[in-house]
Amino acid sequence: MEHLSHKEKITIMIAIIAAMFFAAVNQTIVGNALPKIISDLGGLDYYSWVFTIYMLTSAITTILVGKLSDIYGRKPFIIIGILIFSVGAFLAGTSMDIVQLIIYRGIQGFGAGMIMSTAFTAVGDLFAPRERGKWQGAMSAVFGISSVFGPTLGGYIVDNLEWKWVFWVFLPLGIVALVLIWKLFPSTVKKAGEKVDYLGSVFLSAAITTALLAFSWAGTKYDWDSAQILSLFGATALSLIIFVFVERKAVSPILPLDLFKNSIFTISNMIGFVIGVSMFGGVMYVPYFIQGVLGYSATHSSFLTMSMTLGLVFASALGGQIISKTGKYKLQAIVGLCISAAGLYLLSTMNVETSQYLLVFYLTLVGFGIGIGMTVFTLTVQNAVDQKLLGVATASSQLFRSVGGTVGVAIMGTLLNSRMKDKMASMSQTGDTNQMAASPELAGKMESLQNPQLLLDHEKLDGLKNTLPKEAIPFFENVILKLQDSLSYALSGVFLFVTITMVLAILLTFFIKEIPLRSAKDQPAVKKEKINTGKLQSSEN
Repeated sequence: MEHLSHKEKITIMIAIIAAMFFAAVNQTIVGNALPKIISDLGGLDYYSWVFTIYMLTSAITTILVGKLSDIYGRKPFIIIGILIFSVGAFLAGTSMDIVQLIIYRGIQGFGAGMIMSTAFTAVGDLFAPRERGKWQGAMSAVFGISSVFGPTLGGYIVDNLEWKWVFWVFLPLGIVALVLIWKLFPSTVKKAGEKVDYLGSVFLSAAITTALLAFSWAGTKYDWDSAQILSLFGATALSLIIFVFVERKAVSPILPLDLFKNSIFTISNMIGFVIGVSMFGGVMYVPYFIQGVLGYSATHSSFLTMSMTLGLVFASALGGQIISKTGKYKLQAIVGLCISAAGLYLLSTMNVETSQYLLVFYLTLVGFGIGIGMTVFTLTVQNAVDQKLLGVATASSQLFRSVGGTVGVAIMGTLLNSRMKDKMASMSQTGDTNQMAASPELAGKMESLQNPQLLLDHEKLDGLKNTLPKEAIPFFENVILKLQDSLSYALSGVFLFVTITMVLAILLTFFIKEIPLRSAKDQPAVKKEKINTGKLQSSEN
């Protein structure tokens, strides 16, 4: 599809970006709204499953649809994805209990996986490698914009309207995106001789599911060495072994193992995995510092973290333009990741006295660096494989990044809890704390004060303070200060860990072989494609 006219490409990209924004903003809008939704529906014990099921279904669909879209074309899957996502969003707004909400969020995840997988791959279909950078930068910016706009809107809706509108407010945008894709996106003819690898799909899905569940629950719901987690890891290993055996025999494997013989493909996905650990894991814990250590509200926290998002949006667009203009990407990736590593290291130096202005500067560095550097690695994967494998290669890069994020959250959650316990144990030996424990008025409240999560619930903290006698207030405030010190100490270790992982990503980047990016004018002349009522007249894509 590279040889469609420029006008046709632009209109198709508008449709793709509309579909992406529809999926992305529906994902981010739930974050601030979910506590209110759970308070109405009940089922707090199943709170995490609202996120976990979405992650599972979207991850599985992403990799499976990547290969299927190489066989049947992108159009049917992005259309089906929008339909499934819209149905899931509508049903989520009708949820009567937490179980229904989890099921409907799972449906949304299936649709989101289809949309994201085909959207990024379609850029590779439409544009020559050198031109892809600016469009992939623009698509990355869509995620940034949705992460700024979505949570703010979600919080407003639950404060002023019924929470069901969190899921319904953007349904008209989904209809618009569906019509645009239906009318504008070219169709392709199914590739002859290609068969669907059903057996490989089953075992790959099993491996992804068990691995993500293991990392999601390890260190939180179950201990790392518990029978449940070890069984899940064992199931992952067994599924992978069977998957490799099946793929070696498959006529048209769902994930061709020969791709991993390509060093650029393999190293790029390793980097994507490591960046996922740093980006998703590290970013998740920034609000802990803002709300728990500095004591700002959730609303104020969202404004501060917006600096990182805006830096990412600006840098993604800028980085894409630089790639398209120069045709070079390796140095840009190294520079971007170095900037992020510097920002993450600075985050590890923060304490209770850190000003919010310094924090904004650090977060801007992290966001700017990720925006400059992260755009590169989908491009390197697409540039290193044959056009016929573009879908599965692009989907694999998204999968590795997503799994990296899950692994990062699990490891850093364990690290945070471990360092917090060590610091709390040290704190318990201080005279102030012992004196506080000995106070008859406070003895019954000491247990609740040992939970650092209390620092994130300012209303509960103020309520607890108001129940204390006046003479106990100084002891209470001193313990809260020590809790803040403990949380700051624990988070410093988390941010230092993600700094080290980002340095690993930088080192890996040096091993990527830089292949010159072909521009459209370098493409041999072929029959030009034409769009006629959504049909592609040439089978060339």
